[in-house]
Amino acid sequence: MRTAGQVAAYLGLAVLGFVVGTAGVLIQAAWLPAGLFLALLATAAMFYGGVRATGSQLAIAASAVGWLVSIVLLAVGRPEGDGAFAGDLGEGVFLLGGMALAVICATTAKVPRPTP
Repeated sequence: MRTAGQVAAYLGLAVLGFVVGTAGVLIQAAWLPAGLFLALLATAAMFYGGVRATGSQLAIAASAVGWLVSIVLLAVGRPEGDGAFAGDLGEGVFLLGGMALAVICATTAKVPRPTP
């Protein structure tokens, strides 16, 4: 069973993932290639920081869901055809790189052990 504080932390990480994903889409397109590096760095920091803050691998899943939802919503765009992704190489690198970072952090990040 999860406590109310843990559930709130995971929901907060999902919202943070949504914000970082949205900012990443905008910044990587505006300042390519430095913006792409900055967006991927912020994504990795969010994934790793969530594990360190909560002490659980579930934090990566919560933040990755929020991140992926924002990416998909911005990629789909509106019915008029407006979307945030232009189809450049940077968008593909950001999408695949962010997913790879989530997998890397989930498999290599060590969960801090509580001290007795």
